[in-house]
Amino acid sequence: MNSTWVYAEVTPDGAHPSALELLTKARGLGGEVAAVALGPGATNTVNELGGHGATIVYASDDQVFADRPGRTAAHTLHWLIGQHTPSLILFPGTYEGRDVAGCLQALTGSTLMANATDVESAQRARTEIFGGTKMVEVDAVRPPGSTATVVERHAEAASGPKLEEANVVVAGGRGLGGPEPFSMLDDLAAAIGGAAVGASRAAVDAGWVPYAYQVGQTGKTIKPEVYIAAGISGALQHVVGMKGAKRIVAINKDADAPILKIADLGVVGDLFQIVPALTEEVRRRASS
Repeated sequence: MNSTWVYAEVTPDGAHPSALELLTKARGLGGEVAAVALGPGATNTVNELGGHGATIVYASDDQVFADRPGRTAAHTLHWLIGQHTPSLILFPGTYEGRDVAGCLQALTGSTLMANATDVESAQRARTEIFGGTKMVEVDAVRPPGSTATVVERHAEAASGPKLEEANVVVAGGRGLGGPEPFSMLDDLAAAIGGAAVGASRAAVDAGWVPYAYQVGQTGKTIKPEVYIAAGISGALQHVVGMKGAKRIVAINKDADAPILKIADLGVVGDLFQIVPALTEEVRRRASS
């Protein structure tokens, strides 16, 4: 019989709200539903967990689960799995939930899927990628004895200087509104000479430019002589990747954009007028 377990995190106030939400989801998958609650106060959550659909609750109030979190709970779950072989275990996306799930996966070698937004069955789940712009379905079951195999390699074509090596970087963000305006940045970079074109995560996630352009916490960290940001608001994740620039020039129509606060030179205005005008001025000076 298929069974779904829920790891019920225990707090001083009882079961974590995530446990009750996961139990509701588990009931919808059919089959037997069980909960595992470990740590001081766990047995006090039994009635609440049962009221939300758990027909079985494995609980222990042992202080060791609070003193040595993560691995202790994972080893206990590993033993319980060996005794009862559940089809699926649902973990909350909390720090404790992720810690225990990761340790347990290392012990069992089973499939672990993080950041699921929905679970259709023990075999299939859904998650979001590219900053939530795409929803994908993931097969959560790996055939016995199988391993990952590389079937194709794709090297992304690149032109011009590398972001990490360029003395000047011209980067665009959400304010460009689409992929076509990036040609303006290409023109400016070409006029400057030896400049590279970059982008914020928002522009990359929207599919306007390849990931190789991305500057920021989840992209590349750069330290150019000059960083020109066009239509980039200046979220912390982006600033982390370019704050090492010696000079920062920001062009944004929003006078309150965070990037203007860290810019050496801030220009408030329409980038679709300012960038082409800047390009023409650079060309004029280069030819004179």
